[in-house]
Amino acid sequence: MSVTSCPNIRWGIIGPGRIAHRFAGAFSAINDGELYAVASRNKERLAAFADQFGIPHRYTDYESILADPNVDAIYIATPHRFHFDLAKQALESGKAVLCEKPLTVNSAQSRALFEIAKQNDVFLMEALWSRFLPAWQQIKQWLNDGDIGEVVSMHSSFGFKAERNADDRLFNLELAGGALLDTGVYNIAMSDFVMGQAPDTIQSDVLVGATGVDERCNVTLSFGDVRSEFTCSFLEALPNEFRIVGSDGQIIAESNFWELDSVQLTKKDGSEQCFSFPHLSNGFEYQVMEVHHCLRIGKRASDNVSPEFTIRNMAVMDAILAQAGVRYPFLEYETTV
Repeated sequence: MSVTSCPNIRWGIIGPGRIAHRFAGAFSAINDGELYAVASRNKERLAAFADQFGIPHRYTDYESILADPNVDAIYIATPHRFHFDLAKQALESGKAVLCEKPLTVNSAQSRALFEIAKQNDVFLMEALWSRFLPAWQQIKQWLNDGDIGEVVSMHSSFGFKAERNADDRLFNLELAGGALLDTGVYNIAMSDFVMGQAPDTIQSDVLVGATGVDERCNVTLSFGDVRSEFTCSFLEALPNEFRIVGSDGQIIAESNFWELDSVQLTKKDGSEQCFSFPHLSNGFEYQVMEVHHCLRIGKRASDNVSPEFTIRNMAVMDAILAQAGVRYPFLEYETTV
């Protein structure tokens, strides 16, 4: 698929739920792309979403949107369980794919998707939008410049009190629910953003609820002498900050760290630097801009949210869930004798 000569990259959306509203809203800041089509099996939700965002083409099945020759890229925002199958179909249809985090429910599925993307010569990226935010780019610059010295530790949380409903996707094991894949993915992703590598060891204390999903995870990731400690939870509201402690100071990404628009650096001598980076729209626009940039120059993957990063991220979550004994009934697991 080539879009280098196309004035607007035409997007199709699969799954017009809450997160898709944020994706669509970001297009108020996009000048080289358009919301062209949307697909949902729920006719009422489909109509309401398409009307709200002025999307002209509406499909009540996924096959039709993937067969539409005018759709250049697909954004997938369904529950986690369905990411792999839908992304696979989209890639095999020759569509560029931006799929909500987590890309899949385990690292094996992620590896398989990137291989399918390679075989079909199409773009694939996990929608970990936080890594593109200007405030996090400022954090990266401070780290690269050594402004807090050597990184010593990281401390973060992502927690909220969810209404307990066994049928809701958050608590539904059949839909790959649980706190780790839904919220902890951000703690892991931004720890990786700081370190740029997989942890050496992973220690976790996971509370598994009555429906079989992880409801709270307390995790320590060790990167040599550097530790990242985080909690993700559906059981309580948490500070939702990300603190990076260095030998000469610290960086504080205040709540909510995953949608950061301001950041503070404090040196050991008490001096401070504070920067504010108001979003052009709602923050999702930066990952859309990354996809457009890659497509325009013929890249099949992002350097920031790369295949290697996504697979590393998924492997960490695999290990945490395995330690907790969380197993999704729709997956096949290897057994040892």
